[in-house]
Amino acid sequence: MTISVGETLPEVNLIEATADGPKPVTTRGFFSARKIVLFGVPGAFTGVCSNNHLPGFLEHLDAIKAKGVDAVAVISVNDVHVMRAWASQTTGLGKIAFLADGSAFFTKAVGLDLDLTERGMGIRSKRYSMIVDDGVVTSLNIEETTGTAETSGAVRMLELL
Repeated sequence: MTISVGETLPEVNLIEATADGPKPVTTRGFFSARKIVLFGVPGAFTGVCSNNHLPGFLEHLDAIKAKGVDAVAVISVNDVHVMRAWASQTTGLGKIAFLADGSAFFTKAVGLDLDLTERGMGIRSKRYSMIVDDGVVTSLNIEETTGTAETSGAVRMLELL
């Protein structure tokens, strides 16, 4: 079942890709006492993710933070090494938190998993964004298809903040 507005994020272990290397984090620790814009992508280095979704958040990062957001984070069902390479290549390292959900534990726990096994991609994430305030989802925006990043994009987030 998909998480809903008003619900608390489940307690899950993730790994953040940082300039100093992999950093284990928990959802409770990462989202506690902060307002965070989180967006989920089907995969690092994929077309819409790299050419539209992530660049929009990098472009509008200052405007998003000016609306009272403490951090912006992206999560994907990739390992931390892929997430770090993606962060480095896109100049997002140190600006946006890149969270690795390599085994899709978080993605499945919030009900936003997408089975792309038939396409040779395994379990991935739906494309979405959410506002999380002290661990509680206050806004959730899920794309109808993974090929667009309008409903879940940075411009939409700015409208909702």
